[in-house]
Amino acid sequence: MVIIDTTVWIDYLRGIETPETRWLDGQLNQQRLGLTDLILCEVLQGIRNQGEFARVRAELLRFQVFQTGGSSLAVAAAQNYRDLRSRGYTVRKTIDCLIATFCLQAKHELLHRDHDFDCFEEVLGLQVVQPSV
Repeated sequence: MVIIDTTVWIDYLRGIETPETRWLDGQLNQQRLGLTDLILCEVLQGIRNQGEFARVRAELLRFQVFQTGGSSLAVAAAQNYRDLRSRGYTVRKTIDCLIATFCLQAKHELLHRDHDFDCFEEVLGLQVVQPSV
């Protein structure tokens, strides 16, 4: 399963062409793709128009949405943050820690355009989709 991060969904929905959005477009019907409840929230909260909100919500709910709440994930994400910080990396957003930790625990790959995930890949072994340029 490949989890598609907020950064890619936003570019994709805006029609912005990047290696990640091209990969997503080519894989929509080729393999299992999903997102987390946190990603769903981040994408939807930025939509101002109610009609567009309903359209995007329906489009995203076609994919598997994983629930990421709970104390065990929160503790693991905090520990990953602390571990990375002790090695000189500072992750700017708590949600990115939760998403990366979820992917690590569930052994899902992540497609993203956010440098905050790079240290999870380099140090903790997060599996990241590397689309061709």
